[in-house]
Amino acid sequence: MIKIYAPASIGNVGVGFDILGAAIKPINGSLLGDCITIKLSENFQLVNKGTFSHQLPINHEQNIVWKCWYKFCKLIKKNIPVSIILEKNLPIGSGLGSSACSVVSTLVAINEIFNNPLNSKELLLLMGEVEGEISGSIHYDNVAPSYLGGLQLIIDDSKIISQTIPNFKNWFWIVAWPGVKLSTAEARKILPKKYTKDICITNSRYLASFIHASYTQQSHLAARCMKESIAEPYRSKLLPKFTENKQNIQKLGAISCGISGSGPTIFAVAENIKIAKKISEWLTKNYLQNKTGFVHICYIDIKGARKIG
Repeated sequence: MIKIYAPASIGNVGVGFDILGAAIKPINGSLLGDCITIKLSENFQLVNKGTFSHQLPINHEQNIVWKCWYKFCKLIKKNIPVSIILEKNLPIGSGLGSSACSVVSTLVAINEIFNNPLNSKELLLLMGEVEGEISGSIHYDNVAPSYLGGLQLIIDDSKIISQTIPNFKNWFWIVAWPGVKLSTAEARKILPKKYTKDICITNSRYLASFIHASYTQQSHLAARCMKESIAEPYRSKLLPKFTENKQNIQKLGAISCGISGSGPTIFAVAENIKIAKKISEWLTKNYLQNKTGFVHICYIDIKGARKIG
């Protein structure tokens, strides 16, 4: 029996639409992500557990875990039945890479129990394929950090899919999910099909500057460059009082604030724990819409998917 954990992630990281992604872990040591427990079996079996298991389809063949198993078996040309327990600890449609967590943990677990027939690149390609069927297009900014850990730059080259870039160890990442769902596919539909040359140049400048600042460890330059002109101006309309909330968070001392993935989760960055706690408390009081919502103060999770238990 094998148990695999895959962490939540912040897609886009503000400035890098579909190009940057960061795996995160709460500073209190709790697991913010999905777990898969797997063993060989006579027939395929799937049990859903966890806080958000009620959001999953009843029909196993509509479950992303079954799709991962089916595609994996098809790829290696062997039908090997397994028994799987999915602990669904992330809400669907949260903007924290919920589907990516399930995909990554499942495929890592299946590959492990099948004696690793796929290498890491083949596994990541399969993760992107399965994730793409859910969101409508293949993108790696959630699956890559959840699988590999750290802050990932998605290169999507024929030989190199993703590369780890340096992060800032003194940064605290505060994530707040308000307790409501937002469809990734719907959040992508709201975006324009074309952008002006000025917007493209500006976004490229900020992204390049952020990457440069990350490698040269210029924390304040990196924070100033986390400005987003591709998705945030449009998706912010789908989030409750986003502009007002962003301004209040920045007044509390956040050096950056943005939408995590497609939303409705938002993230903020602080350089010390005192400010991080103030932001966390403010978001808990002002951004959460029901009792299922949550706020976590996090570090970057450099380990990615891993065995636990």
